[in-house]
Amino acid sequence: MKSKRVIDLFCGAGGFSKGFEESGFEISLALDSWNDAIKTFNHNHVNKVGTCKNIYDFTNEELISFAKKNNVSGIIGGPPCQGFSMVGTRNEKDERNTLYLQYVRFVEQIKPEFFILENVKGLLTLKKGYFKKEIIERFTNLGYNVTYKVLRASDYGVPQNRERVFFVGLRKDIFKDKFFEYPLTKNHIVGTEEALSDLPNLDLGEINTEYSSQPKNEYQKLMRKKSKNIMNNDITVHTDQTKKIISMIPDGGNIKSLPEEYYKIRNYNTAFKRMNSKEPSTTIDCGHRNYFHYKENRIPTARESARVQSFPDDFEFLGTKTSQYAQIGNAVPPLLAQAIGEQINKMYEENEIN
Repeated sequence: MKSKRVIDLFCGAGGFSKGFEESGFEISLALDSWNDAIKTFNHNHVNKVGTCKNIYDFTNEELISFAKKNNVSGIIGGPPCQGFSMVGTRNEKDERNTLYLQYVRFVEQIKPEFFILENVKGLLTLKKGYFKKEIIERFTNLGYNVTYKVLRASDYGVPQNRERVFFVGLRKDIFKDKFFEYPLTKNHIVGTEEALSDLPNLDLGEINTEYSSQPKNEYQKLMRKKSKNIMNNDITVHTDQTKKIISMIPDGGNIKSLPEEYYKIRNYNTAFKRMNSKEPSTTIDCGHRNYFHYKENRIPTARESARVQSFPDDFEFLGTKTSQYAQIGNAVPPLLAQAIGEQINKMYEENEIN
């Protein structure tokens, strides 16, 4: 099967694109308004198609012309989730909630064979399901068979319990009455120790650019396949008091594991949570200040967080350390994206679509 071309909207550093490339797709355009993320995207791609531009600035004529020249098969991406998120105010009037309408516009003008829209699962219940219904109706009216499902990243080989909703549309005149069939889950669940144990022990002063051992398992082999050294692995220096508190939290425990005088300093229960060494991590966020390494008394480095997101070690993040954390936390895990891309390919083959 020849390589199919996709556009990645709100691409960030390129997790969605990375997974689709690994499943055989070619990225013809990756769009985001965040310059740091686009620099990272292009730094990690031979074809530097990352474009820092406001999505509103593309005219319909430009979209149609681009699609014809590049023979676009699909559109992927996730509009910024802050407006939809279950965390925070869940503001129905948040202007970022309407960015999905720009996603709709791209689909309407380009008419790809398929689209995949990813977002926080809070979108399904926000405003009594209004946005869910709106998305399904809009794309159905554009000629797509639309389905959605909440996927947990750890079910697809990612050492993280991140849950996101994926809306997938297949163009009716091509796929007929077929709806997307979500990929089967994997049998093996990867825990944080399995994911990270070959990386240097920074609490003991090991060199942060050198592996502490040979790969110990298949996940580590996969992450290190094209890498000889470690990048983005700078430690965060904590105060002695913070390190003392972290040291008291057991494997998989949180601040509630400590005497009350310690957890009074935080006003929510998930603060100061240590990764469970035998289980996937909780969701990697953009701040990375409230959960800690499964063994060491510190927050994870950017590289450790990237491992938990299933970015391979040769994928280098540019910008400040704060920016790197945000780029990693905002991304779609590449291994999850790869599973979805492989399933899209399978549906092309099963339906004998060239």
